[in-house]
Amino acid sequence: MSDLVNARPARPGARALRERLDALDTDVRRGVVSLLTLVALLPLLFLLARRTVRLPYGFDLPVLYGLTVLTATIALLHTAYSRYDDPAVRLLRRRPRDLAAFPPLPARPRVSFLLAVRNERAHIETCVRSMAAADHPDVQIVVVDDASDDGTAEVLGRLAGELPVTLIRLERNLGKKAALVRACERADGDVLVFTDSDCVIAPDAVGACVDAMVRHPELGAVSGHCRALNADAGLLARVQDVWYEGQFRITKAAEAAFGSVCCVSGPLAAFRREAVWNYLPAWAGDRFLGAPFRFATDRQLTGYVLGQKWLGRALKRRYADSPFVRDHDYPERRWEVGYSRSARVWTRVPSRPGSFLRQQIRWKKSFVRNLFFTGRFMWRRGPAAAALYYAHALWVLAAPVLVARHLVWAPLHLAGLLTLLYLGGVVLKGCVWGLAYRLDHPADRAWRCRPLMSLLSCCVLAWLLPYALLTLRRNVWTRSAA
Repeated sequence: MSDLVNARPARPGARALRERLDALDTDVRRGVVSLLTLVALLPLLFLLARRTVRLPYGFDLPVLYGLTVLTATIALLHTAYSRYDDPAVRLLRRRPRDLAAFPPLPARPRVSFLLAVRNERAHIETCVRSMAAADHPDVQIVVVDDASDDGTAEVLGRLAGELPVTLIRLERNLGKKAALVRACERADGDVLVFTDSDCVIAPDAVGACVDAMVRHPELGAVSGHCRALNADAGLLARVQDVWYEGQFRITKAAEAAFGSVCCVSGPLAAFRREAVWNYLPAWAGDRFLGAPFRFATDRQLTGYVLGQKWLGRALKRRYADSPFVRDHDYPERRWEVGYSRSARVWTRVPSRPGSFLRQQIRWKKSFVRNLFFTGRFMWRRGPAAAALYYAHALWVLAAPVLVARHLVWAPLHLAGLLTLLYLGGVVLKGCVWGLAYRLDHPADRAWRCRPLMSLLSCCVLAWLLPYALLTLRRNVWTRSAA
């Protein structure tokens, strides 16, 4: 565990710069960081200006598409680096006007640390031991064995006799969401923290999430920062590790700047009890297209926090007979959802192409289902948060069409130059994200893997969305990353 925490140290120069910035007055530091971000983005701004000047004289759809992608990339990077603050480290600059509407947590709130597992014999002990190593002073650990049949139950039984763990055994497989709701029935914490069975959590990660909520009562949920636990398992794992870093450090950081992180990711997801408690039966009983929907676990639960101000009362009426609603009716609030970069967690990523593709298909299904829920209200959370959400949704939905046009239609119509220009733009965007990784990790050469992920996304992953749409009703509950 200590090897993970201390891995890939920053170079002395980068560390010294960060220390000098942290020593500055808050407003001065933010101004300096914003200026440095603009300086770093000057090459992209120059390229954008050059292409924009030429647009009126040579307008065509590919040029407009390229400008849109470039503009969105610049805006996302600038927001992530100039406006993001770690809520566990310092007070956020953007706070709700009605702070009095959010009840404060105790100085040392009780935490219920919850896990559902099915058939993870090889890795479950490492995960549970990392949960037990959390340095927060008051933690209740509840683990649900969702009818495992590979020896996981025996490992959990041994751990429950050694560690302060409450173990719940299910005779029948219920699925992850329903199993976690069973864990919540035993939970008595002010904060509910979820993790996945293939993860290892840093000892101070839970404390970082809780500190963020204590400092900021308006935060109904906080996502941790995830990297690959098995990044040395091969090129595919290394590519995913670098991609994870960008998805959290840039995408979630940009969303957090406006209090609207749209997915508090499963590896480390912390929720205030009153922000999710009444919606747990809706989460467990979620249905889509007339059938139970087992995916979208983290996205959907985050959606209940983000949208309860507008949809919460109707959801609670639907499940009024549930003890989660009947016994305590919490007011619907316009909660903020944040992200803590200092709350570190590592997850085992798929190291084989087959497992990787199955995971990506599950994620595409979750995206589609969540779009029909969260997409109904994100426009109410302000223009910036709405722009980030709907622009990403449009990007995912348009990807198969764009890929088909550039990689299939263009070659068939002898427009190979269009294909080359498209692939060149994909590689350029990947290089920009790779350089952002290099900025945060100067001593790490893995940034070179990021363009590979961009190529993989356009050449392979974009095709998975149509397949996911056609197989939405196929539900399989497993976390194997082999």
